[in-house]
Amino acid sequence: MVPLLLVLLLALLLFGAGFAIKILWWVAIAVLVLWLIGFVARPAGGGGRWYRW
Repeated sequence: MVPLLLVLLLALLLFGAGFAIKILWWVAIAVLVLWLIGFVARPAGGGGRWYRW
């Protein structure tokens, strides 16, 4: 009984980690797209950066 519970727990952990990693990939892609849009659409008046760091 204990090995079966350990296998089920491991499966749940791996499923959760895979789901979290997939969401992090989507967040990273969204940030990259926003950065590229900001890079392309920077102000024409100056050669400065569009963001303030």
